[in-house]
Amino acid sequence: MASKPGPFTEWPWHKLGSFKYIILAPFVVRSLYTYCMGNGEKDTLNMIIIPLLLWRWLHNQIWISLARFQTARSKHMILHKSIEFDQVDREGNWDDQILLSGIVAYSLSTVVPGAANLPLWRTDGIVFTILLHAGPVEILYYWAHRALHHHFLYSRYHSHHHSSIVTEPITSVIHPFAEIMLYFLLFAIPLLTIILTGTGSISAVAGYITYIDFMNNMGHCNFELVPKWLFSICPPLKYFMYTPSFHSLHHTQFRTNYCLFMPIYDYIYGTMDKSSDALYEASLKGTKEAPHVVHLTHPTTLHSIYHLRLGIASLASKPYASQWYSWMLGPISSVSMLLLWIFGSTITVERNRLYKLTLQTWAIPRYSFQYLLSCQRDVINSFIEKAILEAEEKGVKVISLGLLNQGEEFNRNGELYLTKHPKLNIRIVDGSSLAVAIVLNSIPKGTERVLLRGILSKTSYAIALALCQRGIQIITVCSDEYEKLKLRLPAKHGCYLFHTNHYNTAEAWLVGDGLKDEEQRKAPRGTRFIPFSQFPPKRLRWDCIYHTNPAMIIPPALENMHACENWLPRRVMSACHVAGIVHALEGWDTHECGHEILDVEKVWDAALRHGFLPLVHE
Repeated sequence: MASKPGPFTEWPWHKLGSFKYIILAPFVVRSLYTYCMGNGEKDTLNMIIIPLLLWRWLHNQIWISLARFQTARSKHMILHKSIEFDQVDREGNWDDQILLSGIVAYSLSTVVPGAANLPLWRTDGIVFTILLHAGPVEILYYWAHRALHHHFLYSRYHSHHHSSIVTEPITSVIHPFAEIMLYFLLFAIPLLTIILTGTGSISAVAGYITYIDFMNNMGHCNFELVPKWLFSICPPLKYFMYTPSFHSLHHTQFRTNYCLFMPIYDYIYGTMDKSSDALYEASLKGTKEAPHVVHLTHPTTLHSIYHLRLGIASLASKPYASQWYSWMLGPISSVSMLLLWIFGSTITVERNRLYKLTLQTWAIPRYSFQYLLSCQRDVINSFIEKAILEAEEKGVKVISLGLLNQGEEFNRNGELYLTKHPKLNIRIVDGSSLAVAIVLNSIPKGTERVLLRGILSKTSYAIALALCQRGIQIITVCSDEYEKLKLRLPAKHGCYLFHTNHYNTAEAWLVGDGLKDEEQRKAPRGTRFIPFSQFPPKRLRWDCIYHTNPAMIIPPALENMHACENWLPRRVMSACHVAGIVHALEGWDTHECGHEILDVEKVWDAALRHGFLPLVHE
């Protein structure tokens, strides 16, 4: 929102939320009815409006994903600053201008003479569009933009756009409603002219709109992607096509580089920033920065790919949860899964910074269900091994194994890779020690007994031992779990282990994978479900308290955190992820994989000392 919002700042359909697209329904119905029932010549323009809107949405989303992928791995960053959740929230309505363009297009196609039945191509109309954009549109935009930087208009409208210092492609269309309407009037000049003069065509309309979207998105990327050879081949091009670094200076300096897409007007009117060329050269050269810590994760369900930082920005900024519209994305999800299965390689999905550490998150191109397939085990292990060796080659200090990348039956909690490569300098961390500490500190003080249920793991055995050492009784309802715990615990602690068929013997349940729905329903009211697994239990009871899987709140100093980690709340990070960072901050020279458990209290104290906080559940 602008610092002093002026009239017509809010979009008219703001209160409709995600139902705003229903506004298009009357136009679509009328268009289909007219096309199907009309006796005259069919109106082709009306029929391409919806495909064109879908293309605009896809085009913008491709730029969003590309930009986020590049800024996570590219050395050609322009601004080395952080994007936070408030910017993602502010830019969450980027599709409003697509909806508005649909309403305008349907309206104009009805009332403007000559808008119906446009031909596919007319060369003269395309030439007119280019000339009209390079002349009137660019000049009028330049002066309108300068006017918007006057303190009166800036504080009421344009400051909303400039709230984003570090820009993303979608920043280009984040404006108050009144300001967007001004831009729509400018961009309508070429389109209305060619339509009214009878030189319009489908190609000119669709091409001009695509050009605007392309240049808008490209210019707001936070990495330089325009190659130098392009200007070497055609030197005058630098006056007719801006670059991301050129426009980035407008967002940092504010009073320079006002142009729309053509810098020639900044040269003419003396508002070109003198550091434009130097920043362009520096951005192209880039700064190579190797990460200190890598967290290795993977997508979970088919739809989780949209919640990755590279996916849909608004979804990634919220904890992962199944949405009602997920079924509509099913075909796209299935195709993306097949492509990753066939051609995929480990990708960098996120880059952060904490103090002097550079952090990256890499994702294995496999989904959770594929980890359960025996035919995929060797393939996935080879992906993980390759990622570890690549991180070793880059000089990474620590790699933490997230989710199913650390399964005991899968790779012996990462020990498999250490066995194959015993001279690794990089430290492999599974985070089990910190997970144990988090679970132990989540149990309410004064608890005398807990119920332990779920598939037993390295973490659960360590938790059981620590509970016995504290004199807390462990109740099991499964004979198999009881026998396994009895074998693993020292004989002197056997008095703290009990087997029963009753589920109402403890108010705190420590649960792992394998907890059944009917077991949850047997829990007494007010039971705390505290998971020790990588995946949280399904929430079935409204009268019980559910903890997340072991996780901690990250310190304020951790930068560029604007996506949620799976189902965790904002600025909350899983134990295995935190453990890798703490391991590097402390400079510990040991691995934490296989059966290795570090000093739980030492790890917990180190995490707290570096600013990580316990996650409170009520």
